[in-house]
Amino acid sequence: MSATMEVDESNVFYLPQQPLPTVQVPASYDEHRDKHTPLCIDNGSTHLRFGFCTSESPRMGLNMIAKYKERKTNKPLLLFGEGIDVEGGARSQARTPWEGDVLLNFDALENALDYAFIQLGIDTSTVDHPVLMTERLASPLHSRALTSELMFEQYSVPSLAFCVDSVMSFYHNNLPSPPVPFRSDGLVVSFNTASTSVIPVLDGKGLMSHAKRIPWGAMQATDYLQKLIQLKYPTFPSRVTTTQSSWMLQNFCEFATDYPALLRQLKDPLQMRAADRIIQFPYTLPVTEEKTEEELARIAERKKEQGRKLQELAAKSRMEKLLQKENDLAHLQSVRERKEEESKREWADTLKEEGFANDAALDSAIKKLEADLKKARKKEADGENEEPDGPPSFPLVDVPDEELDEEGLKEKKKQKLLKAGYEARERAKREKEREREERQAEEKREEEERDRDLAGWASRLRKEQEAIMTRIKERNRRRAALNDRKSAASQARMKSIANLAADDRVPKKRRKGGGEDMFGADDADWAIYRKINTAAVSSDEEEDMANLQAVEQKLLAYDPTFTEEHTHASLTSQRSALMSAFRPQYEEGDVKGKTRIHLNVERWRVCEAWFSPSMAGVDSAGLGEVLQNVLARFPDQDKGRLVKNVFLTGGPSQLPNIIPRLHATLRPILPPEMPLEIVRAADPTRDAWRGMADFAKTDEFPRVGVTKAEYEEWGGERIKRWWGGNWNSSVPI
Repeated sequence: MSATMEVDESNVFYLPQQPLPTVQVPASYDEHRDKHTPLCIDNGSTHLRFGFCTSESPRMGLNMIAKYKERKTNKPLLLFGEGIDVEGGARSQARTPWEGDVLLNFDALENALDYAFIQLGIDTSTVDHPVLMTERLASPLHSRALTSELMFEQYSVPSLAFCVDSVMSFYHNNLPSPPVPFRSDGLVVSFNTASTSVIPVLDGKGLMSHAKRIPWGAMQATDYLQKLIQLKYPTFPSRVTTTQSSWMLQNFCEFATDYPALLRQLKDPLQMRAADRIIQFPYTLPVTEEKTEEELARIAERKKEQGRKLQELAAKSRMEKLLQKENDLAHLQSVRERKEEESKREWADTLKEEGFANDAALDSAIKKLEADLKKARKKEADGENEEPDGPPSFPLVDVPDEELDEEGLKEKKKQKLLKAGYEARERAKREKEREREERQAEEKREEEERDRDLAGWASRLRKEQEAIMTRIKERNRRRAALNDRKSAASQARMKSIANLAADDRVPKKRRKGGGEDMFGADDADWAIYRKINTAAVSSDEEEDMANLQAVEQKLLAYDPTFTEEHTHASLTSQRSALMSAFRPQYEEGDVKGKTRIHLNVERWRVCEAWFSPSMAGVDSAGLGEVLQNVLARFPDQDKGRLVKNVFLTGGPSQLPNIIPRLHATLRPILPPEMPLEIVRAADPTRDAWRGMADFAKTDEFPRVGVTKAEYEEWGGERIKRWWGGNWNSSVPI
């Protein structure tokens, strides 16, 4: 995708601006003073909701505190909820009462409760109200004991009762008209911040012994989405925060009714682009200094002059290297000719002096030099224009040095280089002419073979094309593997580098004394550089691409069954079209495009982790498996009562398509005649508090709370067993 590509602006979404915190005005306490009105506190992992049971809706705020020292006045501040974002340095010191799914930080809980009681207007030294407070399913006794100690010892509440938030949400949405007792049945699926739980309810009682929980919730989904974005955009210019990932999860992610079928559908690049959602991050356009035409012309002329000088230097360097290689080749050939004149011992000494282990090493070095000279001469001949008629003259070459002055010696050296270059070009021309004749002969033989057996000729070329494409694919796979430091190829590369660093061909003493290093005498020494250099394009790769193009051109010209779709470029573009749709590439310098995130597969992949946590690296059963396990514990009669009212609550239950996905998961494991109904809470985030408020108004509420005297007798771990609370460490009412 280039910067000029048309983008549907209706599909581009901008990050929301951080809203300014609203100033909460504390309520008046006069209405509840000395009336012992029950107080309901929904202590959630993300939000703290609190209020008297007579209120229609709770007060709420982010369940997070930060102790911060204000810079101007140097006064210590205690910030809660949205107020943390007002002070730039306070976010790094923010703390929450929860560590994942466990209540651990009780200093933070105490500060949060202080804020709640201040907002409710409680101005007495104690909180003289019965408290109904939420706790997680199967809460650890340590967390419950410290919470009870805080409420009774610090705030002196008269009684304290704990409940499970999802059951209270179910209670509020299935509340019968009084005075009929609560007898509803259902299967409560609670989507929480750090977990997801399933609780069966029969005859209005939560069966906690049959409840199940998986360690996957909105927090893990947000982290998973953030990691997927970081993996997809490793060099993204902006930092993607957890808050931004949470916003993307809530607004763009959804459940897929059939995830594998969706993936098959997204294999089509057009479908992938249709599913794309573009998130535009803030960016700043670079300031470019405009130059006048004269300045631009002057800069262009300067660049042109610099380029010309560089070309001259490069040509001179190439010529010097060519001469050096020719001298080396002539020397080695003269050494090889001495073999016939010397004895075996003398020849072995000669090889040792020249740095060769045996005859094969000498022959290999000569062949390598011949190949390098052949390639260099060919390039030199291709890059030169036609020579003028008649060979050039170099009069000073044969003049003795003593007959020349300083200027003459410089000119003689220059003429020597020019003469060597001329002779090298002449040799290259002769070599090129010979190659042209060989190529014509080869083309003639191939034409005869093609006329004689077209099918066999085409089959041979197709095999050759396949072999070259396989080599290219293996090379690309190796290059990709080298980017992963844990891959076998990357570790082998590091091992090669370590071996080179620890090379002991020349002992340290000889190295200090100028001992000769024999590195390079063996061709394998040079191959190691190609192995460890991941960036350089090898000559083999260039040669393979040229051969592949030649083979495909022949097949396109003479084989009627070979079309453009069979070429390497077409096959590669089909794969790259899908990759381009998955992660579009923008042109260099397109600042706006470089600060965009394209969400496509991730929109469904993150939500699928609720049903397959293993795909995100969590060793746990999925939600579908947990539902099947819970239902398997009940006879068909009770199972029918449960699935007739599958109740969803919690913030993530608002993600699109959760109900169709659960229906597709549950329907195959139930008898065909068994009715299945799935409903969502009217307000998944606040109905738990409203259910607590509804229950706190009933005559049953005073009987389920632990009084101060019972706390002193039992300790903070004990609670009373009732239909809406946990069963661990509970006593019957």
